[in-house]
Amino acid sequence: MEVLNFYSTIFADQLKRGRKTATIRLGDKSHKYRKSQAVLVTIGFQHSPREKIFDAVIDQVDVMRLRDLSPRDIEHDNPEFRRHEELINFLEQIYGREVTLDDIVTVVRFSQIVDKPAGMTEMVKGFGGAQN
Repeated sequence: MEVLNFYSTIFADQLKRGRKTATIRLGDKSHKYRKSQAVLVTIGFQHSPREKIFDAVIDQVDVMRLRDLSPRDIEHDNPEFRRHEELINFLEQIYGREVTLDDIVTVVRFSQIVDKPAGMTEMVKGFGGAQN
């Protein structure tokens, strides 16, 4: 199983509350993350213990120039941000290099996998005309 790791503990609360539903990574990561892939979402630093947050499924992977991100794309990555400048500053801190609007980024959208989502059983009852 692939790991989708976050370094900042700031994201732990956002992930657990379902406020963070995407990650924006520098470069083309489409070879690493694929739609419908199951991933383990963790927080921690390389070569250190990591906290398991939850299992997730990747819903969508989009590769684009940073300038083409919508405010909604940015918000799904970090609910506190809406503007490209905010995201650029954050990415520069994470990656330790200059980031521009021309940089290629990968937007990975994901959904938490839960054992029994509230209302799911009622929602799928009779799906396709079949009932138990």
